[in-house]
Amino acid sequence: MVTLGDKPLVTGRHAVFGGTFNPVHNGHLQTALELQRLLAVDSLGLMPSARPPHRARPQASDAQRLAMLELAIASYPQLRLDCREFARSGLSYTVETLSEMRREQGDDVWLAFCAGMDSLLNLSSWHRWQALTDYAHLVICARPGWSMSELPDGELRDWLATRLETDVKGLDGSVAGKVLVVELTPYDISSSQIRQAIATGESTRDWLLPSVTRYIQQHGLYLEAG
Repeated sequence: MVTLGDKPLVTGRHAVFGGTFNPVHNGHLQTALELQRLLAVDSLGLMPSARPPHRARPQASDAQRLAMLELAIASYPQLRLDCREFARSGLSYTVETLSEMRREQGDDVWLAFCAGMDSLLNLSSWHRWQALTDYAHLVICARPGWSMSELPDGELRDWLATRLETDVKGLDGSVAGKVLVVELTPYDISSSQIRQAIATGESTRDWLLPSVTRYIQQHGLYLEAG
């Protein structure tokens, strides 16, 4: 297994923001833009999960979620799509994705995987979760006022304690191996709430871009609660 945490940074910075994006909403976009600026990457990749093993299959198809993402980022050149998980058969494991990205980029390129707070809280249920930082830094977008006490006692908390950074500059000395928990601008909405609102006929104007709303309406998505 390749361990890159102690390797010096040589050149290049790459970061992706993973999620189901079911559907992509304004909170996703604002978080992605903040991450792109915070991590000082030329562009941030939005990487939709094809078949995440820890979640039910998304209501929208892979192609539909991809189409909504394309519409959502059309006006943001600093955001891009990374669709590699759609090309993989079977379940989608983040550690395999990061291993693939590391092979592509080489051992001297700075790499970060960004995810939401729920991912950290459930991390110990992920496939080979301890190996994630062998290939990349892990950047967690936390809720305001989060604390280590939210994590269950045991292996996850111990693992995090040896890798945790409190400032983004702490990621600059190596190409992988650290965990940064950042508090970004809060956006009090979730994709599940939006799906529920659509199913019950409520307005989603404040949460979705008009282009995404039109696509959802044209394709009759999320008409059933769930």
